[in-house]
Order: sequence, then structure tokens, then C-alpha cells
Amino acid sequence: MLSSPLRDYILTKSRNPVTLLNSAARLFGGAVTLRPLGPLHEGDHELRGVAAPGFAVGYFASSLSVQVGAAPGRDSYFVNLGLAGEIAARRGDRQAVLSQARAGVYNPGDAQELRQNRHGTRFLGLRIDAGLVRRELAALTGRPDAPAVRFDLPLDLSQPRGRAVKLLIESLIEQLDSGDPLFQRQELQQSQLRCIVTALLLAQPHTHTVTLHTAPATPHPKALRSALAFVEDNLPEPLSLGWIAEAAGCSARTLSGMFREELDTSPMSYVRGLRLDRIRHDILTTDDSIGDIAYRWGVTHLGRFASEYRSRFGELPSATAARR
Repeated sequence: MLSSPLRDYILTKSRNPVTLLNSAARLFGGAVTLRPLGPLHEGDHELRGVAAPGFAVGYFASSLSVQVGAAPGRDSYFVNLGLAGEIAARRGDRQAVLSQARAGVYNPGDAQELRQNRHGTRFLGLRIDAGLVRRELAALTGRPDAPAVRFDLPLDLSQPRGRAVKLLIESLIEQLDSGDPLFQRQELQQSQLRCIVTALLLAQPHTHTVTLHTAPATPHPKALRSALAFVEDNLPEPLSLGWIAEAAGCSARTLSGMFREELDTSPMSYVRGLRLDRIRHDILTTDDSIGDIAYRWGVTHLGRFASEYRSRFGELPSATAARR
């Protein structure tokens, strides 16, 4: 059990509930809208949090009940993990009581209702980019174009699979809290986040559970898994087919064949798609210019980039930026 999570990342500690709402909106990078359920009231409201590429995690200590809405175009999953007290949670017509024994999982587009008791609660809220969930599902099933995953609401933490998800989230928090510069590296954070998503996909019932559990135990060859990990960890760098093949320990021809057979795409098309997903996230969640973001993720030709972006998302990067 985490005793004082994210202790060095205090975002607000106030008796003003509006300060809490504003700080939470900033933490989650505009991916959500928040409004109180009922009248605002003073009390002890604390938020600690960390935002990084692909995720944000916050520690909430408050008695404020809120409705959390999903902002258009900023698809994210949320896992709310109780640390103390109970929260009456609703997602559409589904309800659950969140506590140390039961977490809540929310899908892109879901409205969250979190009603807390008057004594206040403490919980962790983890936001995960939808693109990461999509990629991890593709890695597990070999189906890159499957419809979006929709999880059930309550995650039973008293069962072994649920406990595994909880332990991995707690491990991420402990790494952030360690103060060790090694654990502040994006590569390690992304690796831990992928483990959390994989465990969530295997532990929690969702719309692809049957497909996932009837897929081969190792759906992708080892060389392909090595290639995918290399691309993920080196995405901002100049990448070539030869370098990816070298990291995978096979020839470029063999690697290209595996990508076609397993993912129905080429290695470099996969790289371009992943870069576009990261660029879209940064356009929506930062104030950086489109050009700076594109160059950050390894784009060298802005004209071609704009065309590829529109083909993938149905709009130009400037239209995405207009929704910030």
C-alpha cells in the first residue's frame, strides 16, 4: 500500500474546491472537463500529480463530488484506484463502489460520476492514451485495425489479475517517487506503462476479451516484438529499415515479411503511423507549434507530414490545434 504517493509533486493544497478542479484539468492536459456535482464547499482539497508522454497520474484527497467529461478528440482511458474511503461511481447505466478492493475503468468518451462521502476520500487517477491501448491490443492479438477496446467498469482488486494491475500502477508511482534520475527517463516510464496496459487487457473484461484469450500465447515472433520495442523507444530519432532490422536481429527482408504477415503493414508505415499518433497527442495537449512538435517526433518534411496526417485523422494538423 502506498503511504504518501507523489509526495514531491504537489499541484495544489487548498480549501478552495475551484482550485482543485482547475489543477486537475491542467494535470490531464485538457483531456477532460470537470464540474462539481452539487454545491461547492470548502474543505481540505489536495492534488499531487505527474504528466508525461502517454499518461498522467494524480493523487486526489478531497470530499468534492465531480462529473468528469471527455474532451472531444482527446481519447483516453482512466483507471481510478481507491486508497482510502469509498466513492460511488457511475458510468452511464453502470454503477460501482470504488475502494481499496475495487477500481474503476473508464473508456474514451465516457462521462465519469464520482460521488465521495462527506469525510473525503483518497484515490489515484491514471490517464492512459487510447493509442497505447490500441497498440498493445494489436501486439497481443495481431489485429492492428480492431475496433476500440471498451472495458467493463469495476476492476476487482481482490483477485490475482486485479492485484497484478494494482501492483504495476503502484510500481509506477514508486518509480516516480524514488528521486532516482534513471526512473525519470521516458523510456522506463513508457515500458512500465505498457506493462500496466498489457495487464489491464489481460485482467479486465472488455469487448475483445474472447479474441484476446483465443489468440496464440505468443502472437508475434520474438524478432517482431523486439522491432516494435525498438521503434517505441527510439521514435524521435531518425529510423531506417536497416536499423530496425538490426535491433530485431534479422534481415530487412525477413522483418518486412513479418510486418506484412502479422500487422498487415510495412515497418516504415508503422513508424509513420506511430509518430502521427504521438504528434496528434502533443498538438492537443501542449501549446507548442505544429512544426516544433512534428520535428520533435522525427518528421523532416512538413508538407508530406500534413498530407499523411489528414489521411490518418481526417483533418489537417491546424484543425486539430484549433480545438486546444
